[in-house]
This record gives sequence, structure tokens and C-alpha cells, in this order.
Amino acid sequence: MKTLLITLLVTATIYHADPKQCNADYLTTASMEKINPKNPAGHRWIAVSRDLEKLGFVFGVKVKVEGAGDLDGIWTIQDRMNKRYTKRIDFLVNKTRKYGKWDKVKLTIIK
Repeated sequence: MKTLLITLLVTATIYHADPKQCNADYLTTASMEKINPKNPAGHRWIAVSRDLEKLGFVFGVKVKVEGAGDLDGIWTIQDRMNKRYTKRIDFLVNKTRKYGKWDKVKLTIIK
């Protein structure tokens, strides 16, 4: 059986575990995973826009990210972005990292 490899180009940004950027329970992802407040980036979790979910980019899936500089590598989908976003991912990072936006980031599901 042949495995279908899904690859997309998306816009990538960063977010923090912060009530201003998340809901009131900002230390719990949409997949109900608990975020370590001392080192959120240590999880290597991303949020995806809802349009990507129907393509297989769902909670628990590991993806390879290319084109986001030092954030390239393997990440796990554990959160969901606001419905206003499309073709987009958000890296969960520590608050010490203030900015980050990359266009045409390659996102591939790892099978």
C-alpha cells in the first residue's frame, strides 16, 4: 500500500501561552494538553488553521516544517487557530521570543 504524503505551503507565525492570545484557559490547548508555563516551546507544539484539519492536519499528527529558520523541524499539532485564519500555522514559543512570521513555509505530514 502506498502512503500519500501531504505537503502544503502555509504562512507561519508564533504565539504565546497568554490569555491575550488564547482563551481564558490559556495553559490548555484545544486538544486538552497542558502547557508547561515555564517552557512552552519545549513541547514543540503548533496550532493549525481549521481549513487544514480536513486535509489531515489534526491533533496529535507530527509534521515536518521547512522554511521557518530556527523553528524548522518536527512539530506536533496540539492546538487550533481562530476561525478567521486560513492556510496558517502558529508555533507555540516562550515569551522571550517576541516576533516571527514566515511566508511559504513547507508543511508535511510525517507518516
